Amino acid sequence: MTRNTVILRLLCFSIIWTPCSCGKPERQVVLYTSVDSFIAEPIVRDFEKASGIRVVMLGDTEASKTTGLVNRLIAEKASPRCDVFWNSELVRTVILKDQGVLEPYVSPSAAEIPSEFKDKGGFWHGFAARARVIICNRNLLRDREIPQSLADFADPRWRGRLCMASPMFGTTTAHMAAVINAMGPEPASELFRRMKENEVALVPGNSVVKELVARGEFAAGLTDTDDAWEAIQSGRPVAMLYPDQAGLGTLVIPNSVALVKGARHPAEAKELIDYLLSKAVEKRLAFSPSRNMPVREGVEHPAEVKSIAEIQRMPCDFEQLARKHESSSEILKDAFGL
Repeated sequence: MTRNTVILRLLCFSIIWTPCSCGKPERQVVLYTSVDSFIAEPIVRDFEKASGIRVVMLGDTEASKTTGLVNRLIAEKASPRCDVFWNSELVRTVILKDQGVLEPYVSPSAAEIPSEFKDKGGFWHGFAARARVIICNRNLLRDREIPQSLADFADPRWRGRLCMASPMFGTTTAHMAAVINAMGPEPASELFRRMKENEVALVPGNSVVKELVARGEFAAGLTDTDDAWEAIQSGRPVAMLYPDQAGLGTLVIPNSVALVKGARHPAEAKELIDYLLSKAVEKRLAFSPSRNMPVREGVEHPAEVKSIAEIQRMPCDFEQLARKHESSSEILKDAFGL
């Protein structure tokens, strides 16, 4: 046996028997989220620092908020790539539950969340809500009455001066579905048809509504509180109000978080869910630029942020809205000519 052969065998033996010094495999979790990246990413990065778990995060576009991710989750159902879904609304999370995409996990962090904001079987939990509001341009409406309700969007005196996001996507879908549920299909359809006749402009997203109203291209529009607060905090000439306080009430929509069925990193996924549902994160979202409304009592929030107890809320069963999603979509397509 040559000297080189001996050295080679010794090296092979060393490779086989020497304990690995490379450390444990990296822990990670895959998160799909429709929450704006400038809101979600700092929270996710702090979770990484606290837990040592790397988060692979995938977001969505403004125009198809939530819808694109939901379709992707359904398409990946047989071989899921996502572990946790953090949705900026709730209806489509319930749809995922009904599609068998989610599996139950009862987070200890959700113990004090009211029952109306969490699934009885633990398939989803709601937290950090937003409200559907009317944003208006203060320069244009200084000497005029501000629209107070959704019915005003069908009032001829506002013809061509109001806008809203497409009712086929995001929180606008939930809002219009809730109106259908509250008013009934025929009265709601008539309202939507009158809104179309009144030339209410349909734009790609809620942030676009905010921008167009802030620039004075429209007098007012329907959007979410996070977009309205962003404009107010940046000094734009806008104000917002909670609509239908003397009638249907204002729709309040919580964020939701859920565990994906067949998640590849279940332990890490549950840690992330627990973190997102903590009071600390709900407080952080209340003080963030999005100014989310805590859904549970005892969570500190800025004085300018209304608690959900301070507004007249539109009655809403999100499970029911999800079950009627297809019929609501047909009503909206027909009424708005989509």
